[in-house]
Amino acid sequence: MAAVDSFHLLYREIARSCNCYVETLALVGALYTASKAVIVARNCYQLLRLHFIPRLARNRDLVGTYGEWAIIYGSSDTLTISYAEELARHGVNIILISPDIRGLTSTGKGLSEVYGVEAILVEADFCHGQSVCKPIQDAIRDKDVGFVVNSLDDSLDLRQGFTDLSEGRLWESLNRSITAASLVTRLALPGMVERRRGAVVNISSWACNQPVPNKAALSASTAYLDHFSRALHHEFGHRGIFVQSLLPCRVASQVPDEGRWAMANSWLVPPAQVYAQHAVSTLGISHRTTGYWPHSLQLGLVQWMPAWMWMFGSRMLGSTA
Repeated sequence: MAAVDSFHLLYREIARSCNCYVETLALVGALYTASKAVIVARNCYQLLRLHFIPRLARNRDLVGTYGEWAIIYGSSDTLTISYAEELARHGVNIILISPDIRGLTSTGKGLSEVYGVEAILVEADFCHGQSVCKPIQDAIRDKDVGFVVNSLDDSLDLRQGFTDLSEGRLWESLNRSITAASLVTRLALPGMVERRRGAVVNISSWACNQPVPNKAALSASTAYLDHFSRALHHEFGHRGIFVQSLLPCRVASQVPDEGRWAMANSWLVPPAQVYAQHAVSTLGISHRTTGYWPHSLQLGLVQWMPAWMWMFGSRMLGSTA
């Protein structure tokens, strides 16, 4: 009995001495839970503010806010064409720039007929050097250019080893992505700064957040456009220029490309027209966004993943593609 009494006495003494530590740990736990609740509430508010509330205002005056003309580079891509159509729907005149404009004649004509805006086609292949800048300079001269939209060349969006890429293909893809976006922005930016208004939108990919095996060139190109946009924002944001890095996930194409999975329309893989409507509604609100709220959920999951888990999943998907 003495041993039992001694045990209970010892237990009470230990509990009494540790009581302050228990209360401290409970307080720390409560503060941690409260901080997480605040973060969740903030993220929900940001999601509503960015992706839902702006879509309630359907008659935004983009021309008055940014300018009358938009330069669209990468116009052979379905997503870029849909973005141009959405700007045209708001009354913005369009300058389509592409290495090959033969397939854009009907697109330019359709923009003019459907939306009543002017559409100019400019052929410029940045693989040919600095000389391609002149036709662009001539096209934008004396125009109130308010938008510059650059799109990543998606010809590298194939799961292929870096050494399997030919030198010619790599040269073309990098020049039509990194060089083109830099030079087109450089040509239009001085006039926008002088007018103290305008928007630069660089459409890359969610892939800039994590390295993607067997897509080294694509992953690096997306990272360049993302950092290019963020640097321009800090350099020109105070001078009236809104710069946005647009990071979409998968968007359904009208015609599946060779070597890529055919994506059916769904809420996670929207049609390009639906995505463009959501993306344009984020102009003036967020400098770095996916442009579409389900894509924001996907990107949040990717950013949360440990690197080893991301790499394992990427390799598994690559082996089944």
